[in-house]
Amino acid sequence: MKVLDFTYLLPGPYGSMMLADLGADIIKIENFNNPDLMRISAPFIDGVSAAYAHINRGKKSLGLDLKRPESKEILSRLLAGYDIVLEQFRPGVMDRLGLGYDDARKINPSVIYCSLTGYGHTGRYAERAGHDINYLALSGIDSYSGREQTGPTLSGIQIADVCGGGKNLAIAVMAAYIRRLSTGKGVFIDLSITDSTFALSAFQAAGFLAEGGEPVRGGEILNGGAVYDYYRTADGRHLSVGSLEPKFAESFYRAIGMSEMASPGLMSHEELAASKRRVAEIIEGRTLDHWRNVFARLDACVEPVLTITEAVQSPPLADRDMVTEVSGHTGRPLRQVANPIRIGPEECTAREAGVPLGHHNEAILASLGYTREEISELRAKGVIN
Repeated sequence: MKVLDFTYLLPGPYGSMMLADLGADIIKIENFNNPDLMRISAPFIDGVSAAYAHINRGKKSLGLDLKRPESKEILSRLLAGYDIVLEQFRPGVMDRLGLGYDDARKINPSVIYCSLTGYGHTGRYAERAGHDINYLALSGIDSYSGREQTGPTLSGIQIADVCGGGKNLAIAVMAAYIRRLSTGKGVFIDLSITDSTFALSAFQAAGFLAEGGEPVRGGEILNGGAVYDYYRTADGRHLSVGSLEPKFAESFYRAIGMSEMASPGLMSHEELAASKRRVAEIIEGRTLDHWRNVFARLDACVEPVLTITEAVQSPPLADRDMVTEVSGHTGRPLRQVANPIRIGPEECTAREAGVPLGHHNEAILASLGYTREEISELRAKGVIN
């Protein structure tokens, strides 16, 4: 797979990182007059943002002024071989640059062109700006997330961007690629992050659409309406309790001294709330280490909430080699999150970290037949950085 990647920030680059990790040949195209803002995210290693180096590993970097006609000529040459295009601008932006789907398929009729946007290319929100928090809000998910008393809460990661946008981009492109192998046909992919986020609601939306009623905060079995929840410990840490199935619930309740709840029978909402308050009181009476020792030998789906430092040093992550080393542009090894996909015994992680903007300009242009003199002239004109 040979990919021209015009995406930026998190959603698109995360998806193209997945493709790069799995072996795709990717050139990241950046307008050096308006570079990817991920580049300014601290901390920095050898002048490159650690986040950028992670999300853009395995990709070559070509810095262009996309408004210059010479840039379109460079990209036209690239499209002869790099026949998958990823872009993340609002609808119409790539068309105005002369780089839209119709422009691309004139050069390469079998091009796969994936456009990742917040709200898709159709509908009243097509031109609207948005971020992860907005996609979660408009998908309805935030209406039954968080606490009844305080409302929705921010997640520690960007669920819509990564799970809705990035991962679906990788899936969509691979599916289109497989389709093209058998038909020879390219395609335009209109991928909305909000659509993709809504589709993540496997339980609540499915139940609602089957006339199951509106889901509410703290009223569902997985959002605080049952024992399944986080509980504060005596030392200010937290314990995750996922004891849903009867055998796990019985093990949990017996371990905390609430054996009467092992087979409680039907309970009213008030009785369930009271028992949950009692669980919280008991757990808050002891430290996290105490509860870790109690549940270490039990099958109850109870685990500590770990810091990142603890997580990378503990099972299961430490046992699964989920921290790997890749090479930075100076040759310095960088520790990064490994690709969780294993195909056979191989680790599917690109071995080169994201690089400075335009790091591969000369090599890419030379591969297209540009001479040293022509490359120098393009730089002097401000076409490349």
